[in-house]
Amino acid sequence: MFVVVGVTGGIAAYKSVHLVRLLVKAGHEVHVIPTADALRFVGLPTWEAISRHAVTTSVHDDVPQVRHVALGRQADLVIVAPATADSLAKMAAGLAGDLLGTTLLATTAPVVVAPAMHTEMWRHPATQANIATLAERGVQIAGPADGELTGGDSGPGRMLEPEEIVARALAVVHPADLAGLRVVVSTGGTREPIDPVRFIGNRSSGRQGVALARAAADRGADVVLVAAHTDDGVLAEAADLPVVRATTAADLLTEMVDAAADADVVVMAAAVADYRPASTSDAKLTKEGSRRKARSLALVETEDVLATLAARRREGQTLVGFAAETSRGDELLARGRRKLERKGADLLVVNEVGWEKGFEASANEVVVLGRGGQVVAEAAGTKRAVADAVWDAVLAARAR
Repeated sequence: MFVVVGVTGGIAAYKSVHLVRLLVKAGHEVHVIPTADALRFVGLPTWEAISRHAVTTSVHDDVPQVRHVALGRQADLVIVAPATADSLAKMAAGLAGDLLGTTLLATTAPVVVAPAMHTEMWRHPATQANIATLAERGVQIAGPADGELTGGDSGPGRMLEPEEIVARALAVVHPADLAGLRVVVSTGGTREPIDPVRFIGNRSSGRQGVALARAAADRGADVVLVAAHTDDGVLAEAADLPVVRATTAADLLTEMVDAAADADVVVMAAAVADYRPASTSDAKLTKEGSRRKARSLALVETEDVLATLAARRREGQTLVGFAAETSRGDELLARGRRKLERKGADLLVVNEVGWEKGFEASANEVVVLGRGGQVVAEAAGTKRAVADAVWDAVLAARAR
């Protein structure tokens, strides 16, 4: 999801660094627009480092890209945190004297503001009138909290904590439409040992599965994540979720069958190695005595986790599979349809992969097939955006 975070000139700006970090870690593309005053509290290099995007405050920068309206048009969500009394007044009046102002006027995305100011400023009739005006226009007001303020004062006016702002903002975009559902998601790539130091595996980073779990949790589901091997740092986005680890296809099958027993939705996003060595050596295989000689390795098929889950599926359970293919176009869809029929899933998410596509990437492009092989959804963009599209397809399938 494309998120714009506006930061205005209040001491609570330091909290917004963590807010931006939470959004980035959750897989969103975040662009920060600080006001000139905000940069007196937190400098531009910090915002660029945390958001991973260039940051500017001026409508005169990047003029050929029409940046003063482009960010607003691209945004799926706009958060202003902290929102000072001055910034709320400007928003209510429709002033556009800087990049944040033009972005707010140009966007049709949901806007969430997190007020932060001293109690007297918050209670002032002008501020309350501005809040009422913004609320009437559909702006969501998150806070403020009642608590300790700068200078030792206490009362309403404290900015909500970043975690709560993020939760409220995401709920505006994605209502809790998965609330009450028990969800199991697998992720990562299995590894089949050849000897104590080598294995047969794949290039899955685990990012798409973690994005699916994160999106489900954000939308209200009770989530369990079953993780095979993942790249460093990927599981940090699921730090608040129960995570079960698995190594081989056999491990993954055991854990998934157990976790799926009482699940409403099971998503098999893990990349399972198709083969394992017929036997595993307890000692490292070496080239000593066999240099330049061919060595063969007998392989057998691994357990079919998706087909087993389909065979054991309980009534009312929705099963989603993934198919990573190197073909494209009509052949990609044809292979996906054959796999869907063979495996018995309710939905199959098909994506093209290659040396530089699909695996180990921040973006993905997928087609979702329904039980009859029809295309029920298509999605491209960040893996979080793809995850939300998959959950939309799941809800539509369950409604049918």
